[in-house]
Formats: sequence, C-alpha cells, structure tokens
Amino acid sequence: MSSIVKQAHPWLENLVAYDPGKPIEETARELGLDPKDIIKVASNENPLGPSPKAIEAMKEAAHGVNIYPDGGGYKLRTAIAEKFDLERQNVILGNGSNEIIELIGHGFLDPGDNVIAAEHAFVVYKLMATLFGADTIEIPDPGFVHDLDAMADAITPKTKKIFIANPNNPTGTMVGQDEIDRFMDKVPDHVMVIFDEAYYEFLHEPPNTLKYVREGRNVVIMRTFSKIQGLAGLRIGYGLTTPDIAEVLQKCRQPFNTNAIAQAGAIAGLEDDEHQQRTRDLNDEGLKFLQGSFEEMGLEYVPSFANFVLVKVGDGDAVFSEMLKRGVIIRAMRGYKLPDWVRISVGTMEQNERVISTLKEVLGER
Repeated sequence: MSSIVKQAHPWLENLVAYDPGKPIEETARELGLDPKDIIKVASNENPLGPSPKAIEAMKEAAHGVNIYPDGGGYKLRTAIAEKFDLERQNVILGNGSNEIIELIGHGFLDPGDNVIAAEHAFVVYKLMATLFGADTIEIPDPGFVHDLDAMADAITPKTKKIFIANPNNPTGTMVGQDEIDRFMDKVPDHVMVIFDEAYYEFLHEPPNTLKYVREGRNVVIMRTFSKIQGLAGLRIGYGLTTPDIAEVLQKCRQPFNTNAIAQAGAIAGLEDDEHQQRTRDLNDEGLKFLQGSFEEMGLEYVPSFANFVLVKVGDGDAVFSEMLKRGVIIRAMRGYKLPDWVRISVGTMEQNERVISTLKEVLGER
C-alpha cells in the first residue's frame, strides 16, 4: 500500500462501492449475445422510454451544448415549484436524486454522527453516511415495511438524519399518512428527515409529505426524473425543502451539477402528463401480471407499490446467473442481505412474459 493511500479516511477502508444493475452492453460482450436479444429488468427503468416531448426538447438543447448550462437551473426549478405550488427557493437540483443525499452529507454530517434507515432500504444511504464518517443505525423492518415507531425510538443526540424511502427500494412497500404523521410528531428539531420518493408517481393515493415543507420542518423530499419520466441516463433529480435548507445545499453542489440537455428534457417530461399516465397504466398491468404469475408458481413475493417486485427464488445469485445466460438481466439481492431473493422490474408485457417463461425454465432446471 502506498503512503498516500494510508492517508485516506480510515472509515473508507471497508466501504464497498455501489454495484449497479448489469448493463446490456457488458452482458452482450461477456456472453457473446446480440444486445437486441437482451432485456434488462434490473434497475427499475421505464420500459416506454422518455416522453417524445422530452426527446424533442433534448435534441433542440443539443445545439447549444457549447455554452455552459444554467448553473442555477432557473427554468427547471421554477417549473418544479409551480407544479407543487412551492417557491423556486424550495427546490434544489441534483445529478440524480442520489446527489441530493451527498449534498445533505456535505452540509450536515460530521464524523461520529449517526443516521437511521430501515434494514432493507436503499444501500446508498449507508454508503453516503460512511463517506462522511457517520454511522448507520439499521432498524428491522417486519414484513419489509419501515417500522417508523422503532425508527423514532432509535433517535439519539448524535442522530442527524433519518431516511424514509416511500415506496421503498428494493422491497416495494410503503407507509401511509397516519404512520408518517405519528412519526413526525416524535422527531426532535436536531434531526432532518429525508423522504426518498423516487417512485412517488406510481402511487394512486400518495401520502402528503409536502405539508411538512410548507410547515418549515427539517424535511427534504427527494424525487427523480429517472423512473416514471424515463430519463435515468440523464442523471437528473430534485429535492423539495425549506429555503434555509436549500440554501445550504446550494452551497455544497458543483457549479454545473445538472447539464443543459438534462434540464431541457426534464422540463418537457415534467409537463407531459399523458406519457406519465401511459407509464403508470403499463406498470399497473405489469405488476398484476408478475405478481399473479408468482402466485401461480408458488413463489413468495412482496406486494409492490412501485415498478418492481421482490420475489424469493431460493438462490438469488444462481438464478440471476442462469437468467443472465438467457439474456434476461434481473437483480440479485445479496447486497441487501437477501440472498434468497431477486428484484424484477416491470417491463413491457412482452418483456414480462419473457421474464416469467425464463424464470420458470431456470427454476424447473434447479
């Protein structure tokens, strides 16, 4: 080990970098498959792709990429604020909503602090906390649902942040308004609550967390254009919070953290309600098909409120590998301490049918 590496923060020594879903191109190279014959249902992406209006806006924006983007994201932040009846000062943009997590760490976390998250929540919460030398208190989630009462009881004087993913990734479960309100009544002023609502648009009756922003509570709501908007490749997300918190986060971001093409596509996609509804309808149909198929196959699964399903298959790594060989990319869950499970995203109906037929083939062989 070089001397300079020894100077790295000691809390990074055992940190494992985030492992994303396997790309189609990489799978094709490794297995000698035609990329056109591969389907990816591993990363909760939109199978319809972006809004046609977003595509046109991005093409137009491409003509101006010799000019730096609007670092303050004036038009996009204004559009988001108007959609949710907030002020532009309530909105912070991120290079994906993941960056919002990092900005909060830069602004509010010190070594020795702790953050609270559910045991089977998005692994990036713990990863980001570790980057800043903070500890993560993981709270058991019976039935894979956040136990908000237990999370409130776990708060200590060192607790700075609590993450609530609703719906949660990778379980697809959610908590309702009553549980959230009861939880928020218990949260002391020194704690920031981050509601990760990446799958918010898939809910037909979503809880109201924006009221806490309007009340001036220490809350950040994270949302993204990656899922229902189908803009995952652009890396564009946003946070809704109080002007005071947003001002701190603005100081922590890179000068041009969201690019011009992403901003243009996001504005157009935000306004395309028809495309979002088509995506929602396709997702409802796909969830019904996948979960019904799992029931027929006698497989345990977690009923989902998002655009994916967590299903128990025995040996998740082995099933992932066998399906990969057949050109179907799913997500093994060992990294979430769920080695017997896989997560399968909702695709088009043609893709969903291929997923089920391939899964039956693989499980039949096992």
